[in-house]
Order: sequence, then structure tokens, then C-alpha cells
Amino acid sequence: MSKCIDTLLTGGEEVEIIIVDDGSKDGTAAIADSYQERYPNIVKAVHKENGGHGSGVNAGLKHATGRYFKVVDSDDWLDEKVLQNAMNVLRENQNNNDPEIDMLICNYVYNKVGEERHKIMQYRRMFPKNRVFTWDECGHIRKGHYILMHSVIFRTKMLRECKLELPEHTFYVDNIYVFNPLPYVKNMYYLDESLYYYYIGREDQSVSQNIMISRLNQQARVNKIMIDYYTDKKNRMIINRNKNCAKYMYNYLEVITAITSVLAAVSGTNENLALRQEVWQYLKKKWPMLYWKLRIGIFGQATMLPGKGGRFVTKELYRFIHHFYQFN
Repeated sequence: MSKCIDTLLTGGEEVEIIIVDDGSKDGTAAIADSYQERYPNIVKAVHKENGGHGSGVNAGLKHATGRYFKVVDSDDWLDEKVLQNAMNVLRENQNNNDPEIDMLICNYVYNKVGEERHKIMQYRRMFPKNRVFTWDECGHIRKGHYILMHSVIFRTKMLRECKLELPEHTFYVDNIYVFNPLPYVKNMYYLDESLYYYYIGREDQSVSQNIMISRLNQQARVNKIMIDYYTDKKNRMIINRNKNCAKYMYNYLEVITAITSVLAAVSGTNENLALRQEVWQYLKKKWPMLYWKLRIGIFGQATMLPGKGGRFVTKELYRFIHHFYQFN
């Protein structure tokens, strides 16, 4: 945690660091207070009852006074030089009276335990580099290549305008964080540099396979919330204003639904297989046409193969993709 905060402090007094102590039972509260005492013009410690990751993000957004907002998990960190470059982009954008940036996108690094070489996730084929652009100017948006919480800095006012609020006591809400605001994003900027170092590979981490399977009910809850948002008539009017944004959001929802299905198949338990069926039936009830579109798509077919043989094929497919992408 100290390593994380120290990298943020290099932003100086232009950066407001909000440390959210989410009812922690370890030394988080003391660390937060000590940094606030040492850097009263930069650090703000917020203490609250435990509500989970989403609740912590909500609290940070509530207390934020900065023009832009970024979430950094306590076991991750930012590249200090790239942080300065990102701040320069945002500062110049404001000073030059260019179209206001709603979302700044940077590369991020999978800092995986035990590996000397780390995978860099970049967006060079997807977005124009080093200038303000809109959804209409995006390149090929391929499945499996997505904007994650690690890669974005949002305009604070925009997050409040879209009424972003994450559910409490729920894991995997970062998917909602990078999904719901997108229809409100008009102007983007891609800085082709690696800002965020994502520490991954611990067995007790929320994205490890065994942990995700044990929390499949929460993955399913997030999946349903995203279905609710995407199928809401008022939201559809905003989403449909730009075909690239609509396409991207469709692809992202497809992948999240596939993850729910795959993890259920990998676990093989009756409870999780029933949960998988519940999510698909929920989608079917919300929007039958969308259900069939996803169901006959490549991910839908690959993750919903019937019987033990189908689950075996799904497991092997998952193992292959996991080995290739090294995502957890």
C-alpha cells in the first residue's frame, strides 16, 4: 500500500489522493492517517464501515474534488514518469480549450507473480494515438480486447452526470465501472504509455480461478446488473447514438456473460450450472432478441455446450485461452 501511495505522491499538489479505509481490520487506517498527517494538502483519509470494493469507489467519488478521477487498488502502483505525462495531457487539454477529454486511456502492465517479463496491454490498433478523438474515429474493436479500470482516467463530473454508483458487498464491480459511463463519453485521448502496474497471481486474489468460482454468485449479480443497464430503454437511446460505442458495449457484455458460463462449466457443480442457466434466462426475459444473438454467437455456443462432453470441451477451451492470455 505504501508503494502504491508513494507513486501517486509524485504528482505533487495537483493530485488529490483519497485513501478509503473500508472498515479494514489490518493497518490500513493507521497508514491512511499517517499519510494525511504528513501530506495534509494532498492526502485525504476516509474511514467507513466495510462495504466492499464498489463501496470504496463510491466513497472516493463522493469525496473527490479533482477534475479527473482514477481508481488505484492498494496492491498496484503507477509509473511515476507516465503519471506526469498523463497529467500534462490533461493540463494542456484544459489550457488549450480543446474538446474536453471525458476518458483518458493508457496501457497497463500485468505484473504477474514469479515472472520476469510482464505482459503489456495496449490499444494501438483500437484508438488513434496522442490526440483527442471520438467513437467515430475508433479502429477495429475486436472481441477480447477491452478497456479495464486499470487503463482509464474519467472526468469526474461526467461520472456524476451518468449517476455511476457501484453495488456494495460485491466483487467484480470494476466491470460496471468501465461499462456504464461509456455512452456519456464523447471525447477520448489515448496515451500510448504504460501507466498502471496491475499486481496479479496471488492465490487469494479475487481474480484467481478458484476464488472466482467460489464467488460465482457475485459474478452473476454483476452480469445481471450489466444486462439491466444495457437493455434499459432510456439507456438504449443514449447507447445507440454511436454505433462503435454500441458495438463495443455489446462485445463486452458478451464476454462477461461468457465468463459466467465458463466458470460454471469449469466448476461443474449443480449449483453453479443452475446459476448459469438463471443468468441466461434472465437475459431472455429482458430482451429475447439479444438472448438469441448472444446464444448463437461464438462465445454463446462455446460456453453452453450440453452435457458432460460439452462441459469438458468448454474446460479445455478455457485452459487454452488462459494459457495464451495469462489473465489470472
